Amino acid sequence: MRFGVLTGGGDVPGLNSAIKVIVDGATDEGHEVLGIRRGWAGLLEYDTAAGANNDHCVISLTPARVRTIDRFGGTWLHSSRTNPGKVPATSVPSFLPPPAGSDPPYDFTPHVIEVLNQLGIDALLPIGGDDTLSYGLRLHSEGVRVIAIPKTMDNDVFGTDYCIGFSTAVSRSVEAVHALRTSIGSHERIGVIELFGRNSGETALVTAYLANADRAVIPEVSADVQRLADLLMHDRAANPSNYAIVIVSEGAILPGLDVVESGQADAYGHRKLGGVGQILSDELKRITGVGMVYQQLGYMMRSGPPDSLDRMVATSYGSLALELALNGQSGLMVALKNGVYTDIPIATIGQGLKRVDVGELYDADQYRPKVHHLMGKPMFLY
Repeated sequence: MRFGVLTGGGDVPGLNSAIKVIVDGATDEGHEVLGIRRGWAGLLEYDTAAGANNDHCVISLTPARVRTIDRFGGTWLHSSRTNPGKVPATSVPSFLPPPAGSDPPYDFTPHVIEVLNQLGIDALLPIGGDDTLSYGLRLHSEGVRVIAIPKTMDNDVFGTDYCIGFSTAVSRSVEAVHALRTSIGSHERIGVIELFGRNSGETALVTAYLANADRAVIPEVSADVQRLADLLMHDRAANPSNYAIVIVSEGAILPGLDVVESGQADAYGHRKLGGVGQILSDELKRITGVGMVYQQLGYMMRSGPPDSLDRMVATSYGSLALELALNGQSGLMVALKNGVYTDIPIATIGQGLKRVDVGELYDADQYRPKVHHLMGKPMFLY
């Protein structure tokens, strides 16, 4: 058989480990693997005309070619946020005529299916978050065999307890918080540290929990800035080094202030987030008169090689996805449930929203992590 593998959306550490184990395992069983470059863009931009050069879209993957890729982070296949089902007029490849009688954004799914047939791909293994995998579900509904692998450092794909990239993002963030304490404490300031997290505050909350940050502001709970300022001033006064730290998700909601977005919406309807920490920092300084240290960690959270947990989960997810594909199954997503590897229907990702369980894990009055019950909780508490 011939399998296709791709990575879509934001890069996270661990993607290369999943790619490598799929290639090694498939080759050992006598099968082939094609790498699709730049996520779904590799299929959209593939020219099916005779003689067309499509080296920028696909690459044959062999054990020799992927031998060392698991030693570093990111995605060796590159990524994009392309959605072939919703292509704006400005992103239509020059060789593709827009579908007759339709207006942008255009649905080029028939072209994608034609490409998959021409490439002879028997099963597709997309690695991504709910946006990327939602298009995998679309292809499954069109008869393409799909086995999905969840990744996102926000850990918010519905139906699984764990997504590739989460552990490393938390580890990087905890390290950064502790490093920033030296400057924040030296100048007796309040530190405002902004982390990725569009709709789920899990990454910010777990980071605050493990780094012992004084407060955490997450998207699930609207935070009153005056009250937060009072709490931080109390924290600062109680600290022998006279400083305090608050962790804030990029999607945090502050009364009277809009979620900070910029740029055009992508193919999945999302605009770029980031900057709420600066607004919060300015407001806190105005209220308290205390100097601030604002730090937006951004891409540092997901840069560099994966930690051991992400390497293990990515390797296991890749092995399980290949096993399901070899068994002829389709329409599934590999997952972790209560610490056990399993599979679920890929359609599950659209059946709910994975958010912080505020009642169990957060003190909404004090704006800080609070684990009410540990007994029976999974390793990451979610």
